[in-house]
Amino acid sequence: MKMPLPQGLAVLALFLAATCAAAAPKTYSASLSGAAEVPPNASPATGHVTVVFDIAAHSLYLDADFAGLLGHSTAAHIHCCTAAPLSGTAGVATMLPTFTGFPAGVHAGDYYATFDTSLAATWNPAFIASHGGTTAGAEAALLAGLDGRRAYFNIHSDSFTSGEIRGNLAPVPEPAMGLMLGLGLPLLWGARRRWC
Repeated sequence: MKMPLPQGLAVLALFLAATCAAAAPKTYSASLSGAAEVPPNASPATGHVTVVFDIAAHSLYLDADFAGLLGHSTAAHIHCCTAAPLSGTAGVATMLPTFTGFPAGVHAGDYYATFDTSLAATWNPAFIASHGGTTAGAEAALLAGLDGRRAYFNIHSDSFTSGEIRGNLAPVPEPAMGLMLGLGLPLLWGARRRWC
């Protein structure tokens, strides 16, 4: 007689994977270009950004580089949350007028910084207000936006005041998560074969 795979085992495996993913810092990245702006522009500038968000530790780490801006840099932000993934525009989620210490008045540069997301100064006050009035609400909204691919990073310049280059932030798969899932699937398959 064949017995179905215990559903509890599959549910437990998915629960453990989700719990581990929620507790770990999450990494997102984007390539930056004028073509990714809304509307697109003809800037030849390029760049890349990596964002590491650890909601449990209340930290937001940024690693950005850019080159070839037609204008002089004036600001950089994370915008969130667009109505649909990978498209549209959204208000600024992070501090105004720009990230503290972001290189201003240049055509190229690098930027590395870590911010405490439990501090109101890390956020645009309007973003906090529209997400429950607390930094915890802002953190949850940004995390949901990042996970849903509805957040983007852009660099503004004096030639393109609404943004010269932009990139939609996408989750970077965690090597440990891929390994865990890769090891778990054969175990589930083996259990299925044994029980069927």
